[in-house]
Amino acid sequence: MEPQGEKPGEANRVHITPEFLKSHSGEFALESILLLKLRGLGLVDLGCLGECLGLEWLDLSSNALTHLGPLASLRQLAVLNVANNRLTGLEPLAACEKLQSLNAAGNLLATPGQLQCLASLQSLECLRLQDPLARLSNPLCTSPSYWVVVRELLPGLKVINGERMTGRGREFYQLCRDLDSSLHPSSGPGLRVPKAQPWVEPGYWESWPTRSSSILEEACRQFQDTLRECHDLDRQANSSLAQAEQALSPAGTTSSFVF
Repeated sequence: MEPQGEKPGEANRVHITPEFLKSHSGEFALESILLLKLRGLGLVDLGCLGECLGLEWLDLSSNALTHLGPLASLRQLAVLNVANNRLTGLEPLAACEKLQSLNAAGNLLATPGQLQCLASLQSLECLRLQDPLARLSNPLCTSPSYWVVVRELLPGLKVINGERMTGRGREFYQLCRDLDSSLHPSSGPGLRVPKAQPWVEPGYWESWPTRSSSILEEACRQFQDTLRECHDLDRQANSSLAQAEQALSPAGTTSSFVF
């Protein structure tokens, strides 16, 4: 029998609380959390996640999120993965002024106009709306011209769906797209090319960010503090052992025996 007032499934649902975030990150204060991986936890809301004001890297993929409201307060956020959720809008991200990389593949974004909120983000360089290997997409990606619209809407993007738009390597990606189009199976009779299957699981190639040195500096600082404490404990132990040996050895006792 379920507790009164509790809906089915709520008992096993993960709730974002300060205690959960501290235990999940190993930090003692929410403001000290720099990285969080909350992938595949069945989250439907973000709770107090907006209180992690120092957060720079966040993975919320493979949950059941429908809104990102609490993320509006994360002004330091640089890398965000919200792939494979149920999002119909990204408006709260307009306040994440330092956002550089966004993965929103596998959601319910229906028109390029829903990306208008990202136009003010001067640091945004990488955007993913579609991931063929993971079979994730958005309804807006069904339009053949969505690439052009997105590039016009967000001219500062350098990489869309993992393909470089500007700089060195752009011609190579264009060549690959042209080659892929020429090999696409037609509707007429002939050899049917099987659909490509992913070699690895989604998220296999994801890596922790190397962008910010503050993360490395914080880790080094904590390591140095721990090492210093170990040295102090070692000195105290040696001092205690010396005192114990002195107390157990009365003056004038000899350790030699005459037979």
